[in-house]
Formats: sequence, structure tokens, C-alpha cells
Amino acid sequence: MSTALPGRRVIAVTASAAALIAASALATPAGAADAAAANTDKVLVIGIDGAVLDRVKAANAPHLKGLMAQGLTARSTLYANPMAATSSGPGWSTIATGVWPDKHGVKDNSFSGKNYAAHPDFLTRIENAKPELNTYAAADWEPVTSTDAGGPIFSAKVDKRLSLKGDRDGYGSEDPKIAAAAAAELQGHNPDAAFVYLGEIDIAGHSYGAASQQYLDAIGRVDKLIGQVLTAVQNRPAYAQENWKILVTTDHGHTNSGGHGGSTIQERGTFVIAKGAGIAAGSVRDDVKLVDVAATALAQVGVSTAPLDGVPLNAPDSDPFDTLRPNLQARVDETGIPAGTKGFTRTPPAGWSVDNSRMGTGGVTEWAGWAFATDEFWSQAQRDQWRELNVRSRDVFAVADSDEWDDKSHTGGFDSTLITPKWAVTGGTTRNLTFQTHYRHEAGQSAQVLVSYNGAAPTVVKSYTADAVARAESLNLQVPAGATDVQVRFRYSGDNNWYWTVDNVRLG
Repeated sequence: MSTALPGRRVIAVTASAAALIAASALATPAGAADAAAANTDKVLVIGIDGAVLDRVKAANAPHLKGLMAQGLTARSTLYANPMAATSSGPGWSTIATGVWPDKHGVKDNSFSGKNYAAHPDFLTRIENAKPELNTYAAADWEPVTSTDAGGPIFSAKVDKRLSLKGDRDGYGSEDPKIAAAAAAELQGHNPDAAFVYLGEIDIAGHSYGAASQQYLDAIGRVDKLIGQVLTAVQNRPAYAQENWKILVTTDHGHTNSGGHGGSTIQERGTFVIAKGAGIAAGSVRDDVKLVDVAATALAQVGVSTAPLDGVPLNAPDSDPFDTLRPNLQARVDETGIPAGTKGFTRTPPAGWSVDNSRMGTGGVTEWAGWAFATDEFWSQAQRDQWRELNVRSRDVFAVADSDEWDDKSHTGGFDSTLITPKWAVTGGTTRNLTFQTHYRHEAGQSAQVLVSYNGAAPTVVKSYTADAVARAESLNLQVPAGATDVQVRFRYSGDNNWYWTVDNVRLG
């Protein structure tokens, strides 16, 4: 770690604001590492606990709205139990590590099962890869930067970790101290990668609910602190020569009446706001996930993102299913999905097809064979049946759901096949078929991946006989001699069983 460099010290304290700001001001002697550092690519991640994007938009929050106007706004949704609760421990661990709870191991605020050794935070990854870079983290929820209460999420390898103890009554006074210390560090020293946490919004949500004026007021106060931190960055002497990427995110949402931890779309709601080179002003995306924050931070300073679940924000998205978003429709037969949520179509993208020749008739219209849907739409069809765990699908994905289809009378069973375009191949080679899948198994249903070369009869290359939850699949295809094209089929059959989703299908 960086402590071997001349003039560098690690600060990890829980103390008064005065001590923290003094530590920040004195930690790096003048003319030492700050002067030596020449890196101009820098990243700042600001975490605001329990913030609801729609309420941010409704609040007096000029700094957050300015970032949205100057950059990207991306809604996202979380998991729910049994993968993890929609609470801060799993949320901040997901943001920091860039992997989902099934990897980092934090399922609730007890931090039982945490696996940060295998999946460290992005600042620690930076220290491991480029120890010459300066890293910084400041927070007043103790597990973020302190060993108390199950943490730290950001490890002792981080060059400077500032920690204050927030509580139900204290975030209103502690957040300004964190902002002041972070501003002093960002303006007066030379951090290359920083994380700053502010907690007051979450407390207002618990105390008054996300629909309250008090919640809006808390957003306004935190926005002023964010402005203080952003101003410190802009006032850096070398700012004009630096390439900063700024990200703002949250760990979970809140219900209108207050609270989180459950599986409602309000509790699962999160967002990423980002500004920097390569990010179009005023842009909006639907394919961004919380795990992308760490990946973006690492890419910004030239550190590998492997083996993260996240991808950098500037990574291209070429999934054909996502092209269907403008054509998505509102519910037809479903009753649990809000009427205004447009999130499904049964029309495949160009080049793809759905074979429903074996499908029964009737059933719920939305799921009469393979359909294409968003998480916000599909997971609300029926909560707490693991649909919320489909975290590795992005934006629009393909779904076959015999369970929901069966909720309306029908004749016959569910049997539908999703068919890819024909892809060119060379005989005698090996090609890699990859896709994201989320499959819940029950006796009586069948899920198969089949391939066909040059129009020959399809053969099975993969059968699912047990749950395959939120998984990245990779299948090696041995292309026979003489083959010039391959077509892949995903066949699902069942009758009031469970479901299968497929996304981002690629032949590599």
C-alpha cells in the first residue's frame, strides 16, 4: 500500500470535526507526495444514503440537478431477499466492490458473511494496482470507513479514511463536518480517487417518509454540502489540467411512509448521476447498475475492472433487446403492475423470432410465450418469488414465465422457443456463446439451449435441471466441419411452474 511512499500517512480516525479537518490538512507535508503526483485522471464518488431520485428532482437541489444537466442520470433497481435486504450494508458494499451480494457476501447490516478479501472496495483495488495513487474516504456511517459495526467497507489500505459516528439525531450535524473535511482534502491535497458519504437524507426518510416535506428539506441541505465538495474540486490549482469524473449514487430507496429493507420497487430504487469526459450532457440511460460505479471509478484511473460484475459507464451497449424499449407497452392482464409502467412487448428485435407453435391458448397476455420486459415491470408482476434477484440482466431482457401466464385460464401448456439470428461461423473452430440467465426450477418444467448449424435439426447443448440464479453463462460450441452459420434456440416449457430469463446473448 501507499504508506511506503515518502511523505504519505494513513489516517483512520473517529473523532471530532475539528480533529478530522486538522488531520486532513496536516496528513501530507507540503512538497511531498502531493507535489510528486502527476496523475491527471481523477474520480470522486459521492454517496447519499437513502435518496429517491424523483424526490431529488422535486427538491431544491441545484447542485444535483446541475450534475444531471451536465451529465448522465440513470435509474436502477436493487435485488431483494434472499439475495440481500435493501439496506445500507449490502447497498454500500455493492457500490464499493462492484459485485453483487452473492459475491461480496453482505446480506444485511450485520455484515455476517462479508467477503471483502476476495472482493475488495474500489479504493483498495486502486491501492493494490497503483500504490502511487492517493486514495481517500470519508463517512459518518461507521461501517463505511471504521472497524465498528461490521466494517470497514473501505479497507485499511486506503491512504486516508475519515470516520464520524452518525446516529438518528446526529447526521444533521455530522454531515457538514464530513463535507468540510472532504472539501479541505480535495482542494488542498491531491487525491486521485475519493469516496464521500453523507447520511442525513436516509434519516429523514425513516423519520418522516420519502413523501414528506422534511425529506425534501434534507435533500436540500445535503445538496448544499455536495455543492461545497464540488466547489472544492473546481478550486483546485490544477483543475483546468485535470480530468475529473464525478459520480453520485445511493444505496437504496425509501417508501413514501418511510423505511426500506423490503422488495417494493420504491425500496429497490437507486440511481447513478455522472459527469465527466465521454458522458453526454443531459443524457438518460436505463442499462446502468450500482455495480458500475466501482467499475467506472477504476477505469477512470486506469485500473482493470476484472472480475467485477460492473462495467464502466463508457462501455458500449449493443444488446439487441435494449432496442425494444421505445416499443414497450403497459399492462394488459396483470393487476399488480402500476398502470402507467410501460415495460413489456412480445415483439422480438430485428433478426430474432419466437416460435409459439407449441403454446397453449389463453393465459395472461403479457407472458403468452417468450416476452421482453424490464425489471421494473416483470418483478412487480409478483413480488418475493426471486424475480428481484435478476440483477445481472440489464434494461430489457427476454423472459418466459409459465407461473404468471397460468394466472388466467388457458388450454394446453406453456412451450415457447426464442430463436436468435443466424450467425456466421467457420467450420472446425470453437465459438463461445455467452448470456446472462436467471432460472428458477421446479419439477415438470424444461429449459434447454439448442444450436443448429446450416439449418440442420437443433441439438441440445445445455439443459437446466436446478436453479441458476442471476448467473453469467458461457458455453463452448464446437463448430462442425463445413458449417457456415449457427442459430441458437432457448426453449422453455412448463405449466404453472417458474420462469427463465435470458439477456445479452453473444457469440464470441
